[in-house]
Amino acid sequence: MHNIVLFGPPGAGKGTQSQKLIAKYNLVHLSTGDLLRAQIAEGTELGLKAKKLMDEGLLVPDEVVIGMIGSALATNTQASGFIFDGFPRTTAQAESLDRLLARHHTTVACMIALEVGEEELVKRLLERGKTSGRPDDQDETKIRRRVTVYNTETAQVASYYAAQHKFHALNGIGEIETIFQQISALIDQHKAAQAEAPAAATNEVKA
Repeated sequence: MHNIVLFGPPGAGKGTQSQKLIAKYNLVHLSTGDLLRAQIAEGTELGLKAKKLMDEGLLVPDEVVIGMIGSALATNTQASGFIFDGFPRTTAQAESLDRLLARHHTTVACMIALEVGEEELVKRLLERGKTSGRPDDQDETKIRRRVTVYNTETAQVASYYAAQHKFHALNGIGEIETIFQQISALIDQHKAAQAEAPAAATNEVKA
């Protein structure tokens, strides 16, 4: 199983790249935002609570997010792998995700971060807000707050994965296809390394 964390601030292009990666590598897309919005559409208690937080540009509690991801893993046991879009957002979430994946006998293969400057992000999200219907895409103050939350609370996750030699940063500004090819090259490198590791272990045993 090959699991990818696609990282970056709101508006960096994670959703667009996720769809292309899903098609190429046959991955299951796990976007906490999509999972939460599904709850909101159903009008559940969790959905109503999450909507209030999301509309204010705030993060949803870790235990709620981890619980949803655990359910998704349990219902997709035959998946080739997962792409985590916008999650984990904190070191605590990354540690929880590692423990959760370990219980499913898998791990994160690599984390790829799309880097985009704040002014470009604001421009992209305001444009998206014209059609997305999301209040947090239509208010510049809320957008900048979301970017600040990312910079102050979630950028630390890069260090967590860097310590595991799994972190890669890419420029998120440019042609969509060019960025996609760069992401694919990184994933292929990690897939090759994963394939070599069992073979090396087998050779050591034989020796």
